[in-house]
Amino acid sequence: MEQLTALDAGFLEAEDSDRHASLAIGAIAVLDGPMPSPEAVADALSERVLTAPRLHQLLHTQPLDLGAPQWVEDPNFDAAHHIRYAALPCPGDDGALYRWAADIMERRLDRDRPLWECWIVNGLEGGRWALLLKVHHCIADGIAATRLLSRLCDDGAMNASGRTRQASMVFSPVGWLGDAWRISTGLPAATVQAVRGALGIVTGLLRPAAASSLTGPVTSMRRYATAEVALDDVATVCREFGVTVNDVALAAITDSFRNTLIRRGEKPSRDALRTLIPVSVRADDAHDRTDNRVSVMLPYLPVDQADPVQQLRAVHSRLSRAKASGQREAGNFLVSAAKAIPFPLTAWTVRALTRLPQRGVVTVATNVPGPRKRLRLMGCDIVRLLPIPPLAMQLRTGIAIMSYADRLVFGVIGDYDTAPDVDELARGIDRAVARLVDISVGHWRSTPVGTLQLVQGG
Repeated sequence: MEQLTALDAGFLEAEDSDRHASLAIGAIAVLDGPMPSPEAVADALSERVLTAPRLHQLLHTQPLDLGAPQWVEDPNFDAAHHIRYAALPCPGDDGALYRWAADIMERRLDRDRPLWECWIVNGLEGGRWALLLKVHHCIADGIAATRLLSRLCDDGAMNASGRTRQASMVFSPVGWLGDAWRISTGLPAATVQAVRGALGIVTGLLRPAAASSLTGPVTSMRRYATAEVALDDVATVCREFGVTVNDVALAAITDSFRNTLIRRGEKPSRDALRTLIPVSVRADDAHDRTDNRVSVMLPYLPVDQADPVQQLRAVHSRLSRAKASGQREAGNFLVSAAKAIPFPLTAWTVRALTRLPQRGVVTVATNVPGPRKRLRLMGCDIVRLLPIPPLAMQLRTGIAIMSYADRLVFGVIGDYDTAPDVDELARGIDRAVARLVDISVGHWRSTPVGTLQLVQGG
């Protein structure tokens, strides 16, 4: 039996802290038609899920949290409990797909079964069909979930690995003291920076962000929307300003949130949008492990700045400072430290913290590198891959960014009642990227008073 890490188990605690939260992550694969019969797709998927051990394992918790939850084989596993079929109402456009996906993602997964679902969806416009994979965040982070999806695709199973992560362990005081001693005497010099980064993360979580409509209680219903831009366009901006793809994506998110606050009649102040940005700490030899391996950065996105170039440069500068502060390394440090602490203590601490009002973080923006080549399923090309993040901890919006083939996709989730404008938030991201591209190719000019659009004379 394998056990969950403290980070994996933390997602269960976060879900338990709010009856309206669902900590499932998802992705919609849109495929070219014609669609094979649903029975044929379900039969193929039923075979392929057997190559991913986590998809036929149950979550087994220990009494009083005396040991970490464990993954155990489901003796009654039946893929039919997880693979389901749906048909969109006419006209089967993006709006219909997104409304349906939001309805699926808002429902909690059944913890009495393996924690995933896979939906086969017919009736998309243009003769297309779709597959929605939904897994609990305690199983996988974005990178691991993308690999799970790849395993379900054509030729994916032959690349699967069934290696386990670690043996099951229960709390032993003697063993804990030995682990603590080995960790404390083996800390490299870089750990000082990691500790500093961890303190920065804790400080950021405890310092309240400016009050706004972006945080607060949520309902159990969700809305979903997407924005899609060409990676070539993003690369143009990167070359012009010497920034990264993530910088461009976050600058576009910044501009859209600024407009959202203004549209709602609120002031986009400097401390209005502290954003939780997960950062992968997955080593090269762990890419086939199904688990969570992330740290976080907590920068303020510059919604107080109106100029798009200034926004982009501020994002680049703040992310660079966050990386230099050791926040990325803090993830590995905290995971190592958690191993040396009795699991009951970490579980009770996390449970207490997740039940406190959360005011430090306003939104989450996670960036997952997807496949650079198109995947295929049942002989059909996956033409679009749309990520879906979860909502929890008083956050009313969340954004997942994923590169796939030649596109960069933003999946925007929002609470149904308190974030009714997720469509406009997604469109704002699209417009912000387009404006940065225009600036990069010379249609705009940066001046001391801001970025000005050039007017073509007659």
